[in-house]
Amino acid sequence: MALNVFDHDEYRPPVWKSYLYQLQQEAPHPRRVTCTCEVDSRPKHYGREYHGMISREEADQLLSVAEGSYLIRESQRQPGTYTLALRFGNQTRNFRLYHDGKHFVGEKRFESIHDLVTDGLITLYIETKAAEYIAKMTINPIYEHVGYTTLNQSLEGSLRRPDPTLQPPDTPDCPAEGGDATDERLTSLVRRATLRESELMAKYEKVHNFKVHTFRGPHWCEYCANFMWGLIAQGVKCADCGLNVHKQCSKMVPNDCQPDLKHVKKVYSCDLTTLVKAHNTKRPMVVDMCIQEIEARGVESEGLYRISGFSELIEDVKLAFDRDGEKADISANVYEDINIITGALKLYFRDLPIPLITYDAYPRFIQVAQITDADKRLESLHEALKLLPPAHCETLRHLMGHLKRVTQQEKQNLMSAENLGIVFGPTLMRAPDLDAMTALNDIRYQRQVVESLIKNEDILF
Repeated sequence: MALNVFDHDEYRPPVWKSYLYQLQQEAPHPRRVTCTCEVDSRPKHYGREYHGMISREEADQLLSVAEGSYLIRESQRQPGTYTLALRFGNQTRNFRLYHDGKHFVGEKRFESIHDLVTDGLITLYIETKAAEYIAKMTINPIYEHVGYTTLNQSLEGSLRRPDPTLQPPDTPDCPAEGGDATDERLTSLVRRATLRESELMAKYEKVHNFKVHTFRGPHWCEYCANFMWGLIAQGVKCADCGLNVHKQCSKMVPNDCQPDLKHVKKVYSCDLTTLVKAHNTKRPMVVDMCIQEIEARGVESEGLYRISGFSELIEDVKLAFDRDGEKADISANVYEDINIITGALKLYFRDLPIPLITYDAYPRFIQVAQITDADKRLESLHEALKLLPPAHCETLRHLMGHLKRVTQQEKQNLMSAENLGIVFGPTLMRAPDLDAMTALNDIRYQRQVVESLIKNEDILF
């Protein structure tokens, strides 16, 4: 696959810098120093590298044979604790060693001591040899040049190899064995750049959902273009769009996540902004479809939103949306009771990991509800809405417009703004880590917030 990238009419080939990859290849290999005698009370998760309770001096002498030599010893000062002694840089380094089903000395956890030592030697070697280089990795990244420029999307030809002119002196190109991974990375860059340019994409800012990730085979950072070193947990991957970067580079990436449906596999319990960006919509499709279905049937049904439908059928609607997305059939032919659809809509808001009125904005909305002067309360409520992310604010606007229309049929459905506030207050507003008494006291303020939003929908939005 060929990727043609143009930045200000200047051709820029994708570049993957292999300097750190070469350093990983040069790192010392682990050399287990085995104990030649039987050791009493050897922990079952250690092998012949365990030497029992020996001193630092004895360990140092045993490890002097070669770089990368290692052993495990029990502490003389603190019996029952264990130390990994490792030879690196012509000196013995000692690390407190732990085991909880896996071996670790820091954040990373390994299946075997050999893997732990291998990864440790790679990290020590690279951070020693390339400390200055690593500190400057985030300067002049390729992210904006490759990931977010106008693309010529022709796919003929073969994959380009790294440009040696942009690598440290005397550093050869990346080996061919990284080809599959590179092809996958370039595909990711094409996809993200295409989404960026799409006029259909809602212009909502979204933070990347980075998770520590173990990459199989050689992988390069899509922000700085440098190799992601180590055996496991080499970097982080965005769970929503698939962007792969170093952990330190993740702090520099803009809030421009473009979620991919390949990664976003559900509708309910999915972050609201993630869902709308993945589906290229202004609001979650489940909100639009439920409101459209409810209003198509008429909002005169008595106790609309107050009366609950059968929980099994509401769960069935949820599964239909998760499975089929916008193709889910929620018509009266499938779900005759309108309360099933209203229940499914309420359940969607209850299941949001971040509520429609977000945790960050929650205190401000509660404060607004406590203002006694009507004009000041309305003005403060308008300001509080500005604290919501765009996707949340747009969804709230659409929902309040719908609920306003429900109240216009109050004589038939008996659902006033106050009644709807009681139903939707705790559904749209949740505060984390509140004690029971405070949470109970907040319920009346939650109701008042939603009631005010419904009554003043035309003014506030």
